[in-house]
Amino acid sequence: MIHELPLTEETVHGYFSAALPPVLSVDPGDSVRFQSLNAGWRWESEDQLFERDEQLHDGHALNGPIEVRGARPGQTLAVRIDEVTPGSWGVTFAREERFIWTLDGRTATDERGVTVALAPFLGVIGMPPPEPGIHSTGPPRRYGGNIDCKLLVAGTTLYLPIPVDGALLSAGDGHGAQGDGEVSGTAIECPLERAQLTLDVRDDLELRMPVARTADAWLGFGFDEDLDTAAEQAIGVLLDVMEQQLGYARTHALALSSVAVDLHVTQIVNGAKGVHAVLRDDALGR
Repeated sequence: MIHELPLTEETVHGYFSAALPPVLSVDPGDSVRFQSLNAGWRWESEDQLFERDEQLHDGHALNGPIEVRGARPGQTLAVRIDEVTPGSWGVTFAREERFIWTLDGRTATDERGVTVALAPFLGVIGMPPPEPGIHSTGPPRRYGGNIDCKLLVAGTTLYLPIPVDGALLSAGDGHGAQGDGEVSGTAIECPLERAQLTLDVRDDLELRMPVARTADAWLGFGFDEDLDTAAEQAIGVLLDVMEQQLGYARTHALALSSVAVDLHVTQIVNGAKGVHAVLRDDALGR
């Protein structure tokens, strides 16, 4: 079943909290379709669409929370990214200077005539920490959030450890294109004309950190203020996948990772830095 989540003041928020009531409840296997403001709460480039308490809602404009019936801590939420369709404009900031992009469905062109290929994705897909209180949308966490990985495009499935009953997933922060690192602090920050996620619950995949499955690779993620620690987390969770999903012994998986796994710096600008470890399907012949 496909649910439509309307874009209203009641369905958009700018922080994570397990106390936020869900705006939509779905069954495992259902899909949710929605529009999204850009990270700065804009539908058009000059005006914020909704009035809000900017001290409380001081983070990315996120859609949700979405309750997945029956989801419980200890399970894994599978988020299949079905569609991410950007709007007609985007913005990138660098040292407080603003660069506006025009998006035509395949490419983005900035005000100075530079063109890049579009590869749209949701910068934020995540759930609230189980601890009480208000939590920033800025840093990525074990439960997802502001991951900012450019490989989370349509066709990819993201797997997240579930922290709270019902999962309470939120998503937003449309990116038209981004490089690994996101070095100025922003990608092409754009509203989304349409996005669709399919949500399911897994009991057979126990995760210490998020993983993802693209069309041709496994990804393992790590997040920490220390980049070395983030890298250790990323390779650790990918080794788990190689053991559990691909059947390699741990030491053999580590040796193969040194030969065939690539470590990428996801982003260095969100407080907790990100690293993703990539094992392509064609990297190991069997």
